[in-house]
Parts: sequence; structure tokens; C-alpha cells
Amino acid sequence: MGSSSIGSLRERVRGPVVTADSEGYDEARKVYNAMIDRRPAAVVQCAHAGDVMATVDFARENELDLAVRGGGHSVPGFGTCDDGVVADLSGMRGVRVDPRRRTVRVEGGATWGDFNAATHAFGLATTGGIVSTTGVAGLTLGGGIGYLARGLGLSCDNLISADVVTADGTLLVASEDEHDDLFWALRGGGGNFGAVTSFEFRLSPVEDVYGGPLVYELEDAGTVLRSFSELISDAPEQLGGFPAFQIAPPLPFIPENRHGDTFILIVACWAGPMDEGERAVQRFRDIAPVVAEHVGPMPYPALNSAFDALVPPGLQHYWKANFVTELSDAAISAHLEHGPRVPAVNSTVHIYPINGACHRVAPEDTAFAYRDATFATVIAGMWPDPADNEANTAWVRDYYRATAPHSEEGGYVNFMAEDDQDRIRANYRGNYERLVEVKRTYDPGNLFHVNQNITL
Repeated sequence: MGSSSIGSLRERVRGPVVTADSEGYDEARKVYNAMIDRRPAAVVQCAHAGDVMATVDFARENELDLAVRGGGHSVPGFGTCDDGVVADLSGMRGVRVDPRRRTVRVEGGATWGDFNAATHAFGLATTGGIVSTTGVAGLTLGGGIGYLARGLGLSCDNLISADVVTADGTLLVASEDEHDDLFWALRGGGGNFGAVTSFEFRLSPVEDVYGGPLVYELEDAGTVLRSFSELISDAPEQLGGFPAFQIAPPLPFIPENRHGDTFILIVACWAGPMDEGERAVQRFRDIAPVVAEHVGPMPYPALNSAFDALVPPGLQHYWKANFVTELSDAAISAHLEHGPRVPAVNSTVHIYPINGACHRVAPEDTAFAYRDATFATVIAGMWPDPADNEANTAWVRDYYRATAPHSEEGGYVNFMAEDDQDRIRANYRGNYERLVEVKRTYDPGNLFHVNQNITL
């Protein structure tokens, strides 16, 4: 791109256009995963939907790659690209709650921390992931697994409408009543169909929850995994949480002489009446002796942000994932072999339950197709030192290879690595061909291809 082209782009937008010769370029091109080091020709720090429309037009007109960045947490680094244009929505973080209707309108660059801060003031929430620095947009467009999923469904199940800039630069409203085919595809189909500048969600009464981590010895890991699987199959839907392999960080509730040891955890979340919380979580305490715990009543946003400090920006990331219908003995054996080898305090393995309300949505009702899966497993390799990349990436891959034969063919797109493009069709099962048709309607030139891409 010549300077005249950049000049024309700057004239068309309100927000800054950052290029290689701009002060702050290195900061503007940086994404959450420090393993990703790309140099876009321009980063447009969008101020509003009009800026997004102009950026989409500019990329299309100049036949440039286009990356759309919301919260910026994409592990494969889909929020940036080499030599193309980044539509950076991270400055668009407005959240407006309507407590009477129990709805919220949130802009495309907001994080779940932004979302929770606004909705919690009214004692309301929706399913919003595990880490509060995650973007609302990316999580929702991929489906949206979180603490509240068993009771409230996925994030995308609570979506009412979305404002979408499509490949021709048009801003559309997608809902059950308008562009319903696009609305269907947005609920699990990722960023394939446009840049979403705002989302409208349904909210539910959730103010305080009863929960937190319970820590068990590794020798009890098999018992913990089997018992969790059995308990969560028919537990009240207000009970969420997940088991995890984790190196103990230096937290005050963990005995000091155990800091740095590897444990199996259950992170519990009871979102029902507080006077029932103790009894609901006790079933987890009864599984095996508890080494340490930090469990009790707390504001929901406190639990949703409890792991933020373990996953700051700038770590190296490599993840793999699968859906699981049954946590079989063979699957548990694979976890017991590889989970205790978790290589860094930032790395972890989470096994999220997605039954309950998630199962009450038919597979064809949204793009998210695995409505019969009981768990979504993520092997999240995260560590600070690039010198460990080869060894730690190998741990993730070995773990994945061991668990894949005992899992479904597809996995949750938000947990996929950049080298998982060959799994896209499996991730969507019978919904894939319909997604192709929606793609053909709204993005026939595949302008939105910097993602887990649905190809024509």
C-alpha cells in the first residue's frame, strides 16, 4: 500500500490508523499470544461501527487480508495478519443494560470483565467464559462455554441480535426476525460471516455464587474424574464448574510447602440459592480428601476473574481440544498419564461440562452442533519462555493424541490451534453445508478468512 492509500483510509475513519512508521506500531500489532509475531500494513483502531464499515471496504477494495480483533484472545492469533489490515475493535467497549427487559447491548471490543461489571450492578449475568479478559465477541461467536452453561446455556444461546458488518461493507441486524440465516450461523460459526460491532444478550438473575477451587492429591485424580463425571450427569443445573490439572501457584490458601506441586482440582460454581450452596458443593468435598480449598459465597464476577492473573498477556500459547460424550475409563487413563505432566503454572487442562441447558437446544438450531456432548476438553499449553516452545507444544500434542481416540471427532472452535483447519468440517458436523451456504450469501469472496475458516 502506498502512502496515498493509507491517507485515504485515514480520511474515512474516526479512529487512529497505525502503520509501521507510526509511534506505537509494535504495541498496536501485539496480540495476546506472544508466539504470534505479525506485521500488518495498518491497524485501524475503530471508534464506532462506521470505522469498521470503512475498514472492511478498504480491505476488500485493495484485495488485502482482513483480520478482525475484538478482545484479542485468539490463541491462533486471528486478531492480526501479515501485510493486511486489522480492524481493531478493542476500543469499542460500551455496555448498556436494560434491567427492566433483562437485556444488555455490548460492543464488539468488550471483554467479559466489562460485561460483568455492568450487569452485576443489577444482579444479572449470562454465560461468560472462565477468564474475564476474554472478548465477548470471540467467545460468543464460537459458542460460549462457561461456568453458567449448564443452567443458562451457551453464550450464543442467550444472544438476541447482533449488528454485523458484512463483506460488502453493509451493517445488518441479525436476529430471529431479520437475516435469520446469518443469525443462525453467528451462533457458533465464528468470525466467518462478518465483523460484529455489537451484541444483544438475554440476562438472568445471577448475583452471587457459591464456589471456588478444591484441591486434591494427584493420587486421587482417577477418583476425582470418575466421580465428577457421575455427579455432573444429573446434578442440579445451577451447579457448574470443572476438573483441572494445575501446578499450585503461591496462593495463601495452599500450604506453602505445596506451592509448585501438581494437583487435580475441581473449580465449583453454584449459581442457585445461597443457602443451598454449601450442600451443593459438599458432594465434591466428599469425593476424596481435600488438600486445600478457597470456596464460599462470592460475587459472580469474582469467580469469573479468579484465574486472570495466571494468564496475563504475553505468554506463549498452544492449545488442543475435543468434545467428549462419555468420560470413559480409557479416556481417564489417558488424562492420568499426561495431565500430571502439565509443564508450567500457567498451563492447564480443563474438562468443562456442557450438558443441562446446552442439551435442550437441538444440534440444527444453531451452528454449534455438538449438543449431545457432555464435556468440552481443552489442553491449554501456556508458558512464559519461548525457549520452552518445542517441549511444551509436544506435551499438548502428545496429550491430544492420547485422548482423541476416546473423544468425538470435532472440538470447540474457540480452543482450536492454527494447525486445526483440517478439523473444521468435523467441528460443525451436519451443519457444515448450511454454513457454506450462509458464507456464500454474505461473504462470497471469503474476505473474512483469518479465522477457523469455512471455505466455499
